[in-house]
Amino acid sequence: MSDTILIPGGRDVRATLDTAASDGGGDATGNGGRADAVVVACPPHPQQRGHRGDERLTAVSDALTDRGIDCLRFDYGDWDEGYGETTDVDEAVGWAAERYERVGLFGFSFGGTVALVAAASRPELAGVCALAPTARLNPDVDAVAALGEVVDRGVPVRVVYATRDSTADWEPVIERAEALGVETVAFESDHFFVGRAARVGEAVAEFLAPRLRE
Repeated sequence: MSDTILIPGGRDVRATLDTAASDGGGDATGNGGRADAVVVACPPHPQQRGHRGDERLTAVSDALTDRGIDCLRFDYGDWDEGYGETTDVDEAVGWAAERYERVGLFGFSFGGTVALVAAASRPELAGVCALAPTARLNPDVDAVAALGEVVDRGVPVRVVYATRDSTADWEPVIERAEALGVETVAFESDHFFVGRAARVGEAVAEFLAPRLRE
């Protein structure tokens, strides 16, 4: 089951809320929702056709809802060089935190970078998982620096990456993650994880789900 959501804020941010299968009543939009945990899913670069229907995001959503956890997949507002998009993530997390007991965060590629940056100011997150994040979007949106802040705030982190990724500048993120003792998972794949979306979804869900149930 899915509901369409308009995320409050100064930008036009629209989302799809995928709700976990349940025998309970009500919906998952804050009015008698079925699940008490949700993951906010951040899409890849909007200028390269990234959107909330991305195959990697839907695979993560499927794996989460199978585990009884809702997933909020959203589209960014108008392009703002990473600044407004980071705000969009924060607004989506804020929306989720008002309605759920526990919130996790996931992002793919550009979305993985903004997820890590947004997580640095959200210590209440149950966990964050970044898939193939690039090291930096602009001088102020830096996943490598943000990763250290997220760890310092005690938020569990996993970074999933592709060993044959020639699209994203992922190596600095993995080097920093390993130096910090952050969990990393490697796929023998290219940046887009062609043919491996379901396995990627499982790798994300198996990390986030236990932390969202604690």
